[in-house]
Amino acid sequence: MDHTAQNLQQQTELYGEPLGDLVRRIAGTLGLTQARVADVIGLSAPMLSQLMSAQRVKIGNPNVVSRLQALDEFAGRDGAAGFARDVIEIALLEIGGSSGAFTRSSPTATAFQPAGATGPATAQSAVSRTVVRQIQDLFRDVASAAEIQRAADLIRAESPRLAELLTVYGTGRTDDAVTHFERRSG
Repeated sequence: MDHTAQNLQQQTELYGEPLGDLVRRIAGTLGLTQARVADVIGLSAPMLSQLMSAQRVKIGNPNVVSRLQALDEFAGRDGAAGFARDVIEIALLEIGGSSGAFTRSSPTATAFQPAGATGPATAQSAVSRTVVRQIQDLFRDVASAAEIQRAADLIRAESPRLAELLTVYGTGRTDDAVTHFERRSG
C-alpha cells in the first residue's frame, strides 16, 4: 500500500471518511470555497489542502476538529443546500467560535448546536447583531418607526411585554436591541 493510500485509510479511521471527501462535500453543500472552509475551522488554506490530498493525516488541534465536525453536522441537515446565504453565514460565525472534541454523530442526528456559551463572546455578539438586524428589517419593512411606536403605545396597558418588543426591535437602537436579545436568549 502506498503512502497516500495509508494516509487516506488513517483519515477514514479517524474521521469516518477521507478529509478531502469530507471537505468537498461540505463546501459543495454550503457553496463555500476551500479557503472559506479553512478560515471557518481555523486552518490555513495550504494546511487544509495538504490534509485533503492526504499529504498529512491528522488535524492536530482538537478545536479545529470540533469546528469541522460542527460544519459537517450543519451541512448534513435536511435542506442545508437550500439555506439562505445569511443563515449559512450565521452558522459559520457560530462554528468559527466553537470548540470541543470530534465525535462522529449518527446518520439520523441533524441538529446543529450553536456555539452559545462555549464560543467567544465576540462571535456570539456578531451572531446576535445579525439576528437583531434581521428582526429590525422585518419590522421596518412593514411599518414606519412612528407606526410601530403607535402600535406599541396602543397595546402597552394590556400587553406590556409585546409593546416592549415592538419598541426595542421596531424603533430602538440596534445596540439596545442586541442587549435585549442576548439577555432573553441567554
